[in-house]
Order: sequence, then C-alpha cells, then structure tokens
Amino acid sequence: MSVPEKLLSIVLPCYHPAADWQAHIISGYEEIAAAINQRPELILVDDGNETPLAESAAAIKARIPEATFIRYTPNRGKGYALRQGVAAATGALIIYTDIDFPYHHESFMAIYHQLATGTDVAIGVKDAGYYQSVPFARRFISKSLRKMIGLLLDMPVTDTQCGLKGFNREGSKPFLATTIDRYLFDLEFVSLCFRKGTGLQVAAVPVSLRPGVTFRKMNYKILLPELRNFLAVWRKMDT
Repeated sequence: MSVPEKLLSIVLPCYHPAADWQAHIISGYEEIAAAINQRPELILVDDGNETPLAESAAAIKARIPEATFIRYTPNRGKGYALRQGVAAATGALIIYTDIDFPYHHESFMAIYHQLATGTDVAIGVKDAGYYQSVPFARRFISKSLRKMIGLLLDMPVTDTQCGLKGFNREGSKPFLATTIDRYLFDLEFVSLCFRKGTGLQVAAVPVSLRPGVTFRKMNYKILLPELRNFLAVWRKMDT
C-alpha cells in the first residue's frame, strides 16, 4: 500500500521548550517532507506555557505554512495536549513525537513506512542504546515500569512510553479515548489498542535516540498520581 500525498499529520506538544526549539522543528519537518515528497500538516500544541509562544509560532509559520497552532491554559500535561492535536489533525496518518525530534530520522520514517503497509498503530520501542543515554533515575523508572507491565498487564508490548508513535484514523480512536493527562497516557493508549475486540493491527517498531539529546529533569511528585493511573489501567484491562 502506498501513502497518497498530503495525508500525513505530525503532532508536537510544547511545554517549556529549550531555547533552540524552533530550529529543531523546522529542520525535523523539512527532513521528513523531503523524505516523503510531501508537505505534511504540522500541529503544534502550546500546553499552557506561562509565556505564550506567539512570536515563535509566527516565525515557524513563516517557514512552514502547513503549521497550525493550538493554545490553551493552564498547563494540562502531554497526554491532554496530544489529544487536542490529534483531534484537530486532518491527515489519514498521524505521528506524534517531541518538539526536539529526539529519535533518529530513520526511526520516524520506520513508523511512517509501517503505517504505509496498512498497520493501524505503530508503537516505537526504544533500543538498548536508549538506556545507556539516559540518567539513572529515568532509566530505573522506565525499566521498573516495563517490569510491572510485563507482570501485571496482558500485552505483547512492555515499552509503552516511547515518545514516537503513529496511527491511521482507525488507530486514532483508542488514542482519543484516553483520559490520562500526564505520563501514563501512553500506557493507557497501548492498553486500549490491545483490548479484545478492537481488531486493530498493531506493530512494535524499534527506534533509536539521536546523540546529544537533553532530558528534562523528572518531577518525582508525579510518581504517586501515576501509580494510581497504572492501577486504573490494570483494572480496566480486567474488564
């Protein structure tokens, strides 16, 4: 199956971006556009930044006319932001990642080409090199979560938190049905994809991190609320 032109939407959430975030968006977008021979729709979601990003948004819009900007207040979290972006997307295929395009271009294209074969949902799965690149605390939390998923949830994919995923319009339905606003929205999405009766074609796609990616310091205050979210997902998997 080939992908018709003009049918890809890229959704990027934005909260407290680094100083050079516009350059990452423009260079990442142009590289993808050249690779797929089309100008994808770009949706940037301002997740309640205290200082509106209007000036930067105008600069991006000048370079990428296909860009659309969504803003709301207050900050609601990455899951909420992505739901707003996905709901606004018009493409037949939708891929979301972070504004610094932290994964290799080849990884993004692997997700795209997997969807082009007719797969409903393509889930990025981090390779071993990822865990050598991240701080100890993030590595510990990520591996602990994967163990919990493997032990308690009946799913063939345990790496649910990779920030690179894509889906077609059918695959967007479980994503838009998620309710978690912050860290574990990815887990909720993947669990909904694997629920009985969905009939979705889901594929795990190995992806790798770009060298030199800077990780934001984790807010450990989210751990207790996210544990409650994990338990809520676990209970739903049993129903």
